[in-house]
Amino acid sequence: MSQITLPPNIISNPLLSQWMNFQHLPKITVCSGKVELGQGIQTALQQIAADELGIDLDQIHWIAGDTHESPDEWYTAGSLSIENGGTALKVALGFGRTLFLEAAARQLNVPAESLTIAKGIFTSSQSSQQTSYAQLAPHLNLHINIDSSEQIFSTKKQAHLHWVGRDVPREDLLEKLSGAAFIHDFSLPNLRHARMIRASHVQSTIASVETEKIQQLAGVDQVVHSGSFLAIIGSNEALLVVAQEKAQALVTWNTPSYVQEQIETEPMIMAQQFGDEIAYESGGSQIVVKTVKARYSRPFIAHASIGPACAIAQEKDGVMTVWSHTQGSHLLKNQIAVGLRQDASTIKVIHLHGAGCYGHNSADDVAFDAAFIAKMTGLPIRVQWSREEELTATPFGAPGVVEFEAGINEQGKIVNWHTEVWSPTHIHRPGWAGKLNLLGAWMIDPPHPIDETKDNPLPQGGGLRNAITLYDVQYQQLRHHMIPQAPLRTSALRGLGAYLNVFGMESFMDEVARGVGTDSLDFRKQHLTDPRSIQLLDELAKIANWSKRHLLPEGSGLGMGFARYKNTGAYCGVMVQLRAEEKIYVDQVWAVCDAGEIVNPDGLKNQIEGGVIQSISWTLKEMVNWNKEGVTSNTWDTYPILNFDEVPKVEVKLLNQPSSPSLGGGEAAAGPTAAAIANALEQALGLRARNLPLTVERLALIN
Repeated sequence: MSQITLPPNIISNPLLSQWMNFQHLPKITVCSGKVELGQGIQTALQQIAADELGIDLDQIHWIAGDTHESPDEWYTAGSLSIENGGTALKVALGFGRTLFLEAAARQLNVPAESLTIAKGIFTSSQSSQQTSYAQLAPHLNLHINIDSSEQIFSTKKQAHLHWVGRDVPREDLLEKLSGAAFIHDFSLPNLRHARMIRASHVQSTIASVETEKIQQLAGVDQVVHSGSFLAIIGSNEALLVVAQEKAQALVTWNTPSYVQEQIETEPMIMAQQFGDEIAYESGGSQIVVKTVKARYSRPFIAHASIGPACAIAQEKDGVMTVWSHTQGSHLLKNQIAVGLRQDASTIKVIHLHGAGCYGHNSADDVAFDAAFIAKMTGLPIRVQWSREEELTATPFGAPGVVEFEAGINEQGKIVNWHTEVWSPTHIHRPGWAGKLNLLGAWMIDPPHPIDETKDNPLPQGGGLRNAITLYDVQYQQLRHHMIPQAPLRTSALRGLGAYLNVFGMESFMDEVARGVGTDSLDFRKQHLTDPRSIQLLDELAKIANWSKRHLLPEGSGLGMGFARYKNTGAYCGVMVQLRAEEKIYVDQVWAVCDAGEIVNPDGLKNQIEGGVIQSISWTLKEMVNWNKEGVTSNTWDTYPILNFDEVPKVEVKLLNQPSSPSLGGGEAAAGPTAAAIANALEQALGLRARNLPLTVERLALIN
């Protein structure tokens, strides 16, 4: 019997019981390794689950991110929750539905093909009786491998799509808007608070510390000091916050020698040591009549979560339980075990909701802080980082430089395309490549070593994400210059290298189009044969009135950006209309997205809209600043983000493709938005800005 290829998340979690069980009747328990991070994925995945099982949403008992009960689906990252997690859930529960249909057919003595399922009840036109999941469950063994035989999947009764494709409100929002929905609200009996004492550069080590004076500060019950790991513990959080500031003055630090005074991004990047490799090459070089070259850069960018990181830990009966808003519960569990130098079986991680998370933020580091302090004190511990820590100790989005060179033939088309990318790692997550990447574990005595950083290779890519152009060219070469040591710690931030690479590539397409005297929309379409890309650009041009952009008032501009995220995910095109006055005002944004089959249209629109707004903030405002001692942009005054009164009108149009697989859309809008802003600015002022962020002060320095 032939076999079909199962999704990777099923191969690594092959038992049906890892995906569903009946331990919380009358509801059916559905388990997932993909967690809610503010992106609405909990609701969308439940829509998939409800359709596969033939039940209503309120019949689901949902468990996600619990290392004792949920499948290990790596991180909730990379816009893969629907694309991979949803696909796995569909296959697992579809297989489960088939088993129950066959069991119901035997019990009712009817053909399986005659059965229908509604609200978990199995009925047949050939029988006056009925049965249910709850009645059948005791007679079925769910501890079996999900069958990959073609016969099973070709003959199973297909799910009826009742929930998928509908605007179902997010179930997590009511609690979040009314209170007590976040990890910060979680408590345990006899809980103690802890605050960390850290330098403004988090990899600094302690030169001297006046521990006795710290112990005497009001509100401090205990001090945990191990190597360069330093924390204060108390029962009154308000007193502890005051003590934290005073304790900082009682510690002196040694800053790493590689930290130098800040300079502009491009010369800073080029001053680092870096590698050189050809990461991609295709086709053969063509004869050209003209060559165009340009460089673009982005600085270090902070996650800048509105809610600071928080974690709770308690060791009881030989098991350390950690409550965390991590993106990867199973990986964090293993990392904490390595960090604490104990067996992974003694660690349990349970996901709780936190502030919006867009990559490797501080959730994992604060979880280790709590676990280590709980182990050292024997107390249930809650650690919450301060705003200053959140803006200095969290890994930053990596800076980078990208250079494009286009060879143009006599017909004015690009035939040769060269790209070079310089960047430190964009992914240094806990457990990635088997490395221990937890800040606190590097600081304890004895410290765990800090491993050499590496970047994520293609096709997913880190710094190289979206660096291979989708446009049709005869020859393409991509060179990668990996920087092993940057002045500040870097890891995954929404989109990774795609934000810079798409910003640069789409700005470059406008520059080349202008150079050959072709409309930039037409120029893009001349270099595309993919019908979905062309359809998307046509829809974008229509809703944004691209043909009438010349009618905009002086000082205003309309610009575009386009990409397919990771060259495999969702297609997204963005147009931005802005005014350039005493500052840049983004007045309106139009976005078109093709993410294949859409599970929750409103949820996808929210993701695109959120990506647009975040990208506007990155593009116009955000840049980490530092000196020889560490990060100086540690408040909202020194690290400004987009204000509510600066948010433009955003119109999102979705191109549903129900016959195509669902594609990840959460990170698709960032790069196109940045490019659209730069291209609109060029139209408004005749000013080509290539180095982010596009603040008025920085624009004034452009020659």
